[in-house]
Amino acid sequence: MRKYLLALSGLLCAATPLSAQSSAFHPGPVFTEFGQVATIETTMDIPADASFAIAFDTATRADVGEINRTLNSAARFINMHVEAGVPLENIRVAVVVHGGASLDLTRAELYAARQDGAENANAAAIAELLDNNVQIILCGQTAAYYEIGVADLLPGVGMALSAMTAHALLQQNGFTLNPF
Repeated sequence: MRKYLLALSGLLCAATPLSAQSSAFHPGPVFTEFGQVATIETTMDIPADASFAIAFDTATRADVGEINRTLNSAARFINMHVEAGVPLENIRVAVVVHGGASLDLTRAELYAARQDGAENANAAAIAELLDNNVQIILCGQTAAYYEIGVADLLPGVGMALSAMTAHALLQQNGFTLNPF
């Protein structure tokens, strides 16, 4: 019976609309259109002088019309920590992109040509992330595979020799890899 109830509760949660599940989430103080956060009562204090240098990694492309989930997570990371009292200048974030997610970093012309004329929903989010000192770096090996040149990238997006190179250099500069 217990297994049945657990399975049933799992199905009910899965069937509950996301809007009902996420009612605790609200716009953050830095990014208001994406990267929503929930205010949390914690038992782990964040020191007043805390600083963060976090690298995110993604190879998963966003669905057409959606913001890449990892870009959203990077914005949420910044929003929740600023809301918790960490000064924005104490937060360094980088997003390393490879694989199919590479298309999410491209200019309108290339994106539309490869997505049946669709608009790149990531463009505005990327511009806002870059305006807030988030580094967005494309794997050069992936770019070569997908025939994406530097001129095809949205303004401000960087190109590394590889994602492995980008992560190694970021780590040497004090960044830790976000584990999910």
